[in-house]
Amino acid sequence: MPHSTPKSPLEARRSAALQGRVRVPGDKSISHRALILGALAVGKTRISGLLEGEDVLNTAKAMQALGARVERTGEGAWTVEGVGVGGFKSPDAPLDFGNSGTGCRLAMGAVAGSPIVATFDGDASLRKRPMRRILDPLELMGARITGEGDSGRLPMTLQGARDPIPMTYKTPVPSAQIKSAVLLAGLSAPGVTTVIEAEASRDHTELMLGHFGAEISSEKEGAHGRRITLQGQPELHGADVAVPADPSSAAFPLVAALIVPDSDVTLEDVMTNPLRTGLFTTLREMGASIEEGAARKDTAEPMAQLRVRASKLRGVTVPPERAPSMIDEYLVLAVAAAFAEGVTRMQGLKELRVKESDRLEATADMLRVNGVKVEISGDDLIVEGKGHVPGGGLVATHMDHRIAMSALVMGLASGKPVKVDDTAFIATSFPDFVPMMRRLGAGFA
Repeated sequence: MPHSTPKSPLEARRSAALQGRVRVPGDKSISHRALILGALAVGKTRISGLLEGEDVLNTAKAMQALGARVERTGEGAWTVEGVGVGGFKSPDAPLDFGNSGTGCRLAMGAVAGSPIVATFDGDASLRKRPMRRILDPLELMGARITGEGDSGRLPMTLQGARDPIPMTYKTPVPSAQIKSAVLLAGLSAPGVTTVIEAEASRDHTELMLGHFGAEISSEKEGAHGRRITLQGQPELHGADVAVPADPSSAAFPLVAALIVPDSDVTLEDVMTNPLRTGLFTTLREMGASIEEGAARKDTAEPMAQLRVRASKLRGVTVPPERAPSMIDEYLVLAVAAAFAEGVTRMQGLKELRVKESDRLEATADMLRVNGVKVEISGDDLIVEGKGHVPGGGLVATHMDHRIAMSALVMGLASGKPVKVDDTAFIATSFPDFVPMMRRLGAGFA
């Protein structure tokens, strides 16, 4: 499938203080799940604050192709009329998820529990990403792969199970995508489906399943793990979903405010689910001024206002068990580490190697080309902060939106401008990133 968007390079220059109050886009994880569970529910789901980036819009199109009625009713406002658990129809054409691993893998789980056939595809980046870790448990539940690309990669055709088998599954790595795919397939299975995690991953699927009426429980398992138990074949009911602001998107203006001198930025309605706030914890350990306003809950997810002011940062060691709560934020944390005084060691980053790009190598390259001393040791990223970054480099984004945004944030406080080779893929998660940052005072040219 062609995904030929012209390249859109951009340069970030040293900026005056960033000032203002903004709300970053709705959380991508919640947006995907609201659309998918709305499609699996009976009745109408009303969603407000949906992230209208390409990744989520591709999930909306996929749910429509599978038989749900999906309609945009206003800015960030959508309705979904679902078909019920197991009620999907075979789509007329391949489901194209563009750049979205989350949308693709969660939809595989949902399709695996329906007696239909669907072909999954995506752009060149998504075609390189591994799917076998999702497919292994789905095949144990009765789904079959009838055609696939090279070594378990897209494009592939999935035959859903006619009689899904409930099971107990121990995830091989801490991954909310694996867990969610198994739980979504388990909705169609009789009896109980259980997922056991040695390290707890994001719990958005569990919280939202409960919000839609599923019988689901989560208990501690070992020192850091969880045991999630789902009663199969529920009747999910349409629900109202208010999507909180995405903490992964908030990370970019937040770090920018910390490193650009005299900045004072307020971020509204940011999700503060403790399984998503590892970055905030780490930055506070580094000396960051991040004040949390009054918290509130909506759709079972907590959110709060964050006031962020420029801070003098120091190097820290980030333990490996924190990785699941901030796996998407290590790129911009590395930028903060480059402006800190002393060494920051980020441990246990194996999962970064199988994202939109090999983010571990790409992050190291982003820093090196801008004069920062950095080392990869096993699965650890070690950044030697000097309190400043020389800059002046051209960063290869590898079709990865987070590399592009992290590099642009770095350029706002670097000695020389930082240029990225392409910003086109920022639209997958944060379509308003460049204009929003400019409203705060960012020097992009």
